[in-house]
Amino acid sequence: MGKLYERIDGRIRTFIEDQPVFFTATAPLAADGHVNLSPKGRAGSLVVLDEETLAYLDFGGSGAETLAHVRENGRITLMWCAFSGPPKVLRVHGRGEAIFRNDPRWAEYIPHFAGADGPSARAVIVVHAVRISDACGFAVPFMDYREERTQHAEHFGRKTDDEFAAYCEKKDHVGVSLDGLPALPLPLPARTA
Repeated sequence: MGKLYERIDGRIRTFIEDQPVFFTATAPLAADGHVNLSPKGRAGSLVVLDEETLAYLDFGGSGAETLAHVRENGRITLMWCAFSGPPKVLRVHGRGEAIFRNDPRWAEYIPHFAGADGPSARAVIVVHAVRISDACGFAVPFMDYREERTQHAEHFGRKTDDEFAAYCEKKDHVGVSLDGLPALPLPLPARTA
């Protein structure tokens, strides 16, 4: 039986921090816009900041639908599934905000990700929880976690910041979403710290 929670504390926080992968879901306001669902999972790239706030690093390498949707309307849902241990699905519905590299707050948030291998970080997505709930997860299969994939960090770790900025400018649907919404500011802002 599902349950609502007032805050991210105790077992809920531990559950979030123990999961190697989570998913983000966003959508534009337009009725015919593209709904976006993305897997996230680089170690150290998600933090629980307090009982009502989470943040994660947004990396280059794909489009920027989440950034565009968060910029347009702020709606975002994060979801975790227990692939081992007791069954559980946890969702945090929230209001998201993109903190870009040239935002003075970048220097405030980026130290929270000191444990992450951060090549190609282009934004921090801060999520203020509006609704926290779980569900049984009985239909989620057991899966064994083996290890982190290192290709993304290795690939972007070989690029200078200027090379990464050039990569972002050439990639489709990074500056503008599939639906024509502003996404990542281009040229890519330089880091403030």
